[in-house]
Amino acid sequence: DFCLSRGLGDVYKRQVINNIILTGLIFSFKLTLIAMVLGIILGTLLAMMRLSKFKLLSSFALAYVTIIRSIPLVMVILWVFLLIPLFIGRSLGTEYSAIITFTLFEAAFYAEIMRAGIQSVKRDQANAGYALGMNYFQCMGYVVLPQAFRNMLPVLLTQTIVLCLLYTSDAADDLTRVD
Repeated sequence: DFCLSRGLGDVYKRQVINNIILTGLIFSFKLTLIAMVLGIILGTLLAMMRLSKFKLLSSFALAYVTIIRSIPLVMVILWVFLLIPLFIGRSLGTEYSAIITFTLFEAAFYAEIMRAGIQSVKRDQANAGYALGMNYFQCMGYVVLPQAFRNMLPVLLTQTIVLCLLYTSDAADDLTRVD
């Protein structure tokens, strides 16, 4: 009976550990996907602001990207998890805190990738769009961004892999740890 109960205890522990690992893996992939999509959207907007002729928009985007990229991720996680609830009056919870943190953090990195991709498209391509009667947003959406996206796809994928493998595994470990 002692061996049987000991064996069942080991199996139970293994199942619990496997369940925790599977839950963390699913959370990491979900967090990566959401942060990637929202980060690329916000990063594109920041990149366009950074390339804007309006000094206020350009300065804001430059400051955001520079500041966020120079702050460790753990610090941003703490700010979002601890400071935002002070301002809004209620807790966001660990999942929403992680999603907001990773979106804001990755948007700064994606903004630089997008800016470089947009600048890699020759100015003549945009001029051709303007010659066809397109406005700025049409030209960016139909002419410049598709070409830029093709140029920056390898770097975007690399940044997403870094997000998935390095950052989310650390966040899942930190956010789900019970001491």
